[in-house]
Amino acid sequence: MDRFELISRLKQKSTERIVLLVLDGLGGLPVGGKTELEAAKTPNLDRLAGMSETGLMVPILRGITPGSGPGHLALFGYDPLTYLIGRGILSALGVKFPVRQGDLAARVNFATVDADGNVSDRRAGRIKDEVNRRMCEMIRTIEIPGAEFFIETEKEHRAALIFRGRQFSDQITETDPQRTGVPPLAVEPLDNSEAAKKTASMLNGFLGGVRKTLKDQHPANMILLRGFALHTAIPGFEEVYGLNACAVAGYPMYKGLASLVGMSVIETESGVAPQFAKLAEVWEEYDFFFVHIKYTDSAGEDGDYERKVSVIEEVDRNISTILDLKPSVLAVTADHSTPASYKAHSWHPVPLLLHSKWARCKAGTRFCETDLASGTLSTIQSLDLMPLVMAHSGRLAKFGA
Repeated sequence: MDRFELISRLKQKSTERIVLLVLDGLGGLPVGGKTELEAAKTPNLDRLAGMSETGLMVPILRGITPGSGPGHLALFGYDPLTYLIGRGILSALGVKFPVRQGDLAARVNFATVDADGNVSDRRAGRIKDEVNRRMCEMIRTIEIPGAEFFIETEKEHRAALIFRGRQFSDQITETDPQRTGVPPLAVEPLDNSEAAKKTASMLNGFLGGVRKTLKDQHPANMILLRGFALHTAIPGFEEVYGLNACAVAGYPMYKGLASLVGMSVIETESGVAPQFAKLAEVWEEYDFFFVHIKYTDSAGEDGDYERKVSVIEEVDRNISTILDLKPSVLAVTADHSTPASYKAHSWHPVPLLLHSKWARCKAGTRFCETDLASGTLSTIQSLDLMPLVMAHSGRLAKFGA
């Protein structure tokens, strides 16, 4: 019996509501002796931590740095080592593209390359959405013999790219070198199948066309491709947990993640206050709410320590909007750590606060890495979170006699 079979057997109905608040990339590293959480003024979250189960979570395995897709799937209780979902599919679902069986999807980063063809900015300065849309229009003029493609704006420097009409393989390498000062990588097959070889060849030809089409543009004069994936079906969230779930997320990829597992996606303006207000609007319609805040991660990736601190403080100022709804269970955590000093996702465990009337509390606990490390939950796996929130909301029956 696997985890999902066990939970499906034990699940039971309840009227209690659950909120999963994910501050993307929340975990940090000390700068001047303090992490971003330790530097932030968070009286409301600190007070809540003192009335909650607290700890740290390992998203995948110790030492493994998670992408956003695997990090969130683990939070939802899906083992990311079993459900290998490429980010391309999540991006496509996030912009509501009707992905078909056999489609190959990839996540696009618009990037800046210099006169020597080396990447100077992997995110093209986080271009505005309207610039992104204009670049997509230019790319759509490229032709691929024997296949068609679709490129759709996601947000800022990101877009979704979908190929259709051939037998594709996702066993191919990505083109993002993950650093500057070097050229984009060529697509290479990861196995000896004809499908992988032909897919790689087609993509390299396509990228040559993109380079020619965008060569006179600035700052977005090239694209980097990541997360190649063919469409994959996975068990639905309601099927597994018996929860009527929705996502309140402003960023398309996280809407795609929610859509992938069958959550309803609530359209909302991106931002802490508007997303929390939207949660209140739909409160009576669902019993599980995934609320995703992107800007902690964006600030971390940009190396902006002070901005990350500011976003955390903004969440703290607005958390009363959620608390006033009196959720039966509130979990505040992250999909991965993005320390501003590291400027990237990292392998460090993520903060966790789990509040309910059944919580074992440790008075005086602050919502910061140092205090949480000695919290009542100690360090657990992200896969353990959903069984815990189910138990705290009275939704799991006893196992065995």
